[in-house]
Amino acid sequence: MAFHEVRFPDNISRGARGGPERRTQIVELASGDEERNASWANSRRRYDVAYGIRRADDLAAVVAFFEARNGRLHGFRFKDWADHKSCLPSGTPSPTDQSISTGDGTTTAFQLMKHYTSGAQSWTRAIAKPVVGTVRIALGGVDQPSGWSVDTTTGVVTFSAAPGAGIAVTAGFQFDVPVRFDTDVLDVTLDLERLGSITSIPLLEIRR
Repeated sequence: MAFHEVRFPDNISRGARGGPERRTQIVELASGDEERNASWANSRRRYDVAYGIRRADDLAAVVAFFEARNGRLHGFRFKDWADHKSCLPSGTPSPTDQSISTGDGTTTAFQLMKHYTSGAQSWTRAIAKPVVGTVRIALGGVDQPSGWSVDTTTGVVTFSAAPGAGIAVTAGFQFDVPVRFDTDVLDVTLDLERLGSITSIPLLEIRR
C-alpha cells in the first residue's frame, strides 16, 4: 500500500459528483423524541467520477489510471472543484485566509488547516495535500515570501526560525483530497458507437 503523488485527470474530476459524508447514530425513543450521537469526529468525502466521462478517450484515461493504482490498493490526489481553496471558490488564495496556529517562540512546524464556520459553530479540517507553488504564509498579517518551507505530501509548514509568542500564523493555498478507488472492478459498457461508459466509479477519501 502506498500513496501516489499524482492527481486524477482534472477534465474528468470537474464533472464528478460527491462531497462530505458524516456518520450519525439516531435512536428514536418511545416518546417520539430522539437522541443523536456523532460516530465520526470528522467528515469523510466520497465521490463518483463516472459522471465526468464524456468521450472514449476519457474512458481510456480512467481505465489506465485505475490499473496504475492497482484498483483500491494505492491512494492518489483528487481535485474537488467545489472545495479546493483556502478561500471561496471564486477567490484567489491570500496569506491571511486561514489561521493555522499562534506562535509560541519555540514551535517551528505547523499543519495547514481550513476552518468551516457557520454562526457560532465551526469545524477544522487538516490539509495534507497542498498544491505545489500555491501556499502563501503570513505572520501577524504580514506576507512572508521566505523563511519557511512546506511539505506538499503532508501539509506541514516549517519555519527556519520559530514565530514569536502570540504571533498569528496564517496561510492561503490550493489543495487536493487524498483518495483511493472504492472498487476493484470497473464495469465498462460499450455502446453501438463504441464510446463506452462506466455506471459508477466511486472514490473515497483516505483518512490517516
